[in-house]
Amino acid sequence: MAATYDIAMKNKDSQEDSSAPIVAVKELRKSFGSRMVLNGISLSVTRGETLAVLGRSGTGKSVLLRLIIGLETPDSGSACIYGQDIAGLALDRLGEIRKKVGFLFQHAALYDSLTVAENVAFPLEHHRRDLSGSERDDKVKQLLAEVGMEGDLQKMPSEISGGMQKRVGLARALALEPEILLLDEPTAGLDPISSGEINDLILTLQRERQMASIVVTHDLLSARTIANSLALLDQGKVVIEGKFEDLQQSDIGFVKEFLRQS
Repeated sequence: MAATYDIAMKNKDSQEDSSAPIVAVKELRKSFGSRMVLNGISLSVTRGETLAVLGRSGTGKSVLLRLIIGLETPDSGSACIYGQDIAGLALDRLGEIRKKVGFLFQHAALYDSLTVAENVAFPLEHHRRDLSGSERDDKVKQLLAEVGMEGDLQKMPSEISGGMQKRVGLARALALEPEILLLDEPTAGLDPISSGEINDLILTLQRERQMASIVVTHDLLSARTIANSLALLDQGKVVIEGKFEDLQQSDIGFVKEFLRQS
């Protein structure tokens, strides 16, 4: 009960002060063997803000999300949600915080043996035991309607396209009504039309739900479309952070090269 109370109070404080960072990463470092992936990253995001983290493949963008949600442990530095360092939390308290975080995995990560509806229902079955079966079914239908998949409830993941799988994954990420949304390459592998549809969907959800969001991507057009601010990583560090115009006006060689090649 103490953990739930603490988080509820921090949530209340965050909502009252919209300028307070909900997610704050400070001097975060992570290596795998001799390979330094993140080398002193500092970033933050507030309620209603979307931060896009850009960079080449293998620059640690996905690792950053995994550190924020506690799926990896940093070598040093901190990743805090509502002011609490994720790496130092007991499992029960970490579990409480994770209920406030929606995570869209790069490849949607749907369960192959479950239908579209069953995939979306999965977190509700485990964390919303207060819901009756009919209430859960109604919630699943509502979530799938939000992402334009209400006509595909009984299909299997193998029966729908990659873009549709991303939509289902997004519906599942929203099931517990998160205040934080982490998106790992939401448009990767999609054609331009599907990518545009996913971008529009994310923008709509952001307007309606006012979540704090971090999206990691190599898709500059997507980042420009959905994000309030952008951070570009190279060699484990933030090279530049700001609006797209700030990147355009930068004299940094790597920034110019990234924009030219994107």
